[in-house]
Amino acid sequence: MQQFCLNTYGLEYSKESVKICKKNGLQAFPGFIAGADYKLQHAPFDAFFILNFLEHLPKPNSILQGIRNNLTEDGIGLVEVPNFDMILQKKLFSEFIIDHLFYFTKETLNSTLWRNGFEIIECKEEWHDYIISAVVRKRKRTDLADFSREQVKLKHEIEAYLRLFKYKKVAIWGASHQALTIVSLFNLTDKIRYIIDSAAFKQGKFTPATHIPIVSPDKLYSDPADAVIVMAAGYSDEVAKIIRQKFNKNISISIVRNSGLDVIKT
Repeated sequence: MQQFCLNTYGLEYSKESVKICKKNGLQAFPGFIAGADYKLQHAPFDAFFILNFLEHLPKPNSILQGIRNNLTEDGIGLVEVPNFDMILQKKLFSEFIIDHLFYFTKETLNSTLWRNGFEIIECKEEWHDYIISAVVRKRKRTDLADFSREQVKLKHEIEAYLRLFKYKKVAIWGASHQALTIVSLFNLTDKIRYIIDSAAFKQGKFTPATHIPIVSPDKLYSDPADAVIVMAAGYSDEVAKIIRQKFNKNISISIVRNSGLDVIKT
């Protein structure tokens, strides 16, 4: 390791083992990664090795999370464990020993590493297939900031659209989970006249939390709206055509798309 790394450190639970390491010219410090929040001296590290030791640990998930959280964003690692695939295949009953708390196949090792924040670069069998050797990289966290930006953008677009019409003269077409989420998140309770849905089992009921009546399309005849916001996912364009063909041609129609609110021109 010292040939390839400028600074290498060992972590040992036993202080006596640390003394022996230092006596032999190795940098080591006492400690044990007890969980995800454990902070190592000299962290963050660029790389780590855990060689035939993971199977001895009582809580491998929390320890792997702790290792991950002490790495740089591009940190990599080498994880090696006894190959349980080979033990099963060759029926090696004598391989079961009391200090091995876990046995890993390729599949279970990969899933354990992935679950605890690592991307598997390579996983192969080594040393006469006795060892499973996995090269891993710290998996980047999913950036969810775009969700908030899209939410704010659509909210502003819908609010601007609603201001073009008289109070509660706008309806929504589609009592889907997406529509109900938007109505609730954007606080549209007092701004929407009703929600149209062609599914008979939804009609005559009210939206959860916001309590807006769900009605049949015929409501556009008996209680006309000046505008309809269509939130019908893949059926939105078809619904827009139905509104244009069957109802007042002066109704303003807009569609909630992935790109935002699309106002349909007549």
